[in-house]
Amino acid sequence: MAPPVLTSVVPNTGPAAGTNPVTLTGSQFTGATAVTFGSAAALSYTVNTPSTITATVPPGTGTVNVTVRTPAGLSNTIAYSYAPTPALSAISPNQGPTSGGTSVVLTGAGLTGATAVSFGGTPATSYTVNSATQVTAVAPPGTGSVACTVTGPGGTSNSVIYTYLAAPALTALSPAQGPTGAGAAVTLTGTGLTTTFAVHFGAAPAAFTVVSDTTAIAIAPAGPAGSVPVNVTTSGGSSNSLTYQRVAPPAI
Repeated sequence: MAPPVLTSVVPNTGPAAGTNPVTLTGSQFTGATAVTFGSAAALSYTVNTPSTITATVPPGTGTVNVTVRTPAGLSNTIAYSYAPTPALSAISPNQGPTSGGTSVVLTGAGLTGATAVSFGGTPATSYTVNSATQVTAVAPPGTGSVACTVTGPGGTSNSVIYTYLAAPALTALSPAQGPTGAGAAVTLTGTGLTTTFAVHFGAAPAAFTVVSDTTAIAIAPAGPAGSVPVNVTTSGGSSNSLTYQRVAPPAI
């Protein structure tokens, strides 16, 4: 009787904690008496056919040799690698609109070979593994604050928090009219203004100060007489527009 022959172990990587199933293929497996990963015995194994064995990987580290033993002898070896569990340290930016679409950078360790990125259980719209320490992902739609994780051959990482922000809403401008020249202070009232990064009077950007989540003060830029739409843009998106009326000075 010939000794067993191993041709593959699939998958050939897994978490350091073990307990994951793998399939060994080869020949002469009938009557197998042991399956080992390095010096550790498989937690369990089943000889399915003379050419396949399903085994449960024991805990371990690094790269080890897998072998099968039968009454006819010991097989050749196939390498199996224990992958580190992914670890996340940061996500940037850590907030975006409820509609999704924000590109975020996840940093950490052990990210090589990532097989999934999740935002509160919802898969990322897409992701790219840049290196062992960085993954770029596109946030899916969502609400509230959610736990973002990365899953790879070594398991699922710890979580970092990503917060979905509702789009801002404007309810009033005070005053709602002013001169055609620059410099008039206008108080914008609404909701979701905390993360405002732009205020526009028509297409013209305005200098502004965020006072609170419900109040911002903008300096109206110069423009021709007539009405102009005013809106704000935040990390949650763009607001509705309210009308600001520029009034020409009296003619003499």
